[in-house]
Amino acid sequence: MNDFQIYLHLGFRHIIDLRGSDHILFILALTARYIWTDWKQLLVLVTSFTLGHSITLALSVLQWISLPINLIELLIPITILITAIANFWVKSFDFKSKYPLIYFFALFFGLIHGLGFSNYLRSLLGKEESIVVPLLSFNIGLELGQLLIVSVILIISFIFVSLLKLNRRRFIQVISGISFLLAAAMVWERLVSFF
Repeated sequence: MNDFQIYLHLGFRHIIDLRGSDHILFILALTARYIWTDWKQLLVLVTSFTLGHSITLALSVLQWISLPINLIELLIPITILITAIANFWVKSFDFKSKYPLIYFFALFFGLIHGLGFSNYLRSLLGKEESIVVPLLSFNIGLELGQLLIVSVILIISFIFVSLLKLNRRRFIQVISGISFLLAAAMVWERLVSFF
């Protein structure tokens, strides 16, 4: 297995690892309002998040920016809280607006999540001379894992909203409520360790 495949696999495994449930929970809260027919808007949303975390992943691995790990680990569940709260105000499912606020949330919060990914990647890279291939392949692996998570979420929403006819707004509220409670527990736990 070459370096590209190794880092691709590591990026994929990192995002789907249940020990890193904060990233999965963020994707859940971020995509809860969408269903299969909203795939174009969902694509823009996921691309916004990807762009954000790709930027800070690269900048952090190159050591151009650095924030304390404890702060990053606290900010990540805060992004989940904010996203889950924002979902409670979704009243219309017409996502045709050119630049809805959620896209900017995704981009900005992607910047924070990229810093979280970078700690893991930096520890793997050690003293490698070239980081271009590992950085690129790790990021592609993250995206493949993220697409898998989004697909699972869309299947779950299809089952509940389309097949079982659960009210779509109620589905979003339930998913967002669960996300909020789990993220609040993470914030509390990380606040305690922060101080």
